[in-house]
Amino acid sequence: MRCVISSAQVVAGNGTTVAQRLAVRQDRIAPMVEGLFDWMRDSCRRMSTKNPVAQAMNYFLRRIDTFTRFLADGRICLTNNAAERALRGVALGRKAWLFAGSDRGGERAAAIYSLIVTARLNDVDPQVWLADVLARINDIPNPRLHELLPWQWKGGSATLAA
Repeated sequence: MRCVISSAQVVAGNGTTVAQRLAVRQDRIAPMVEGLFDWMRDSCRRMSTKNPVAQAMNYFLRRIDTFTRFLADGRICLTNNAAERALRGVALGRKAWLFAGSDRGGERAAAIYSLIVTARLNDVDPQVWLADVLARINDIPNPRLHELLPWQWKGGSATLAA
């Protein structure tokens, strides 16, 4: 069996609703996936169990529910592009961080990087947030430090009550 996907069969992307993606997947993709499973089952019957290709196919066939979950849930993204983009900064900075000066310097750089990424994940501009936090942190009482965390931060206009 040879599987060819035309441009009309491309799964609906980010510009569609969950229901639309699910409908396309069930209508167009599910039959192709079932055909692939049938072909794999048939091919595995004709191969030795020691054949590495047969072992890989059997691994896949034993986990059909895991590999086909996207057919029942339109919220599941078909790619890991978002995760790859999120890690891109780490990969690009790796050479620069190699010379952090010491293990302690590397730990500090990792802590700062984690704060910046957390701010981004909470739709907060890291530079504005960090500048505001550094300006206010000495004047805020310990029980209220949580207010400076990215997911609770209200911006530099927040005033401190005594």
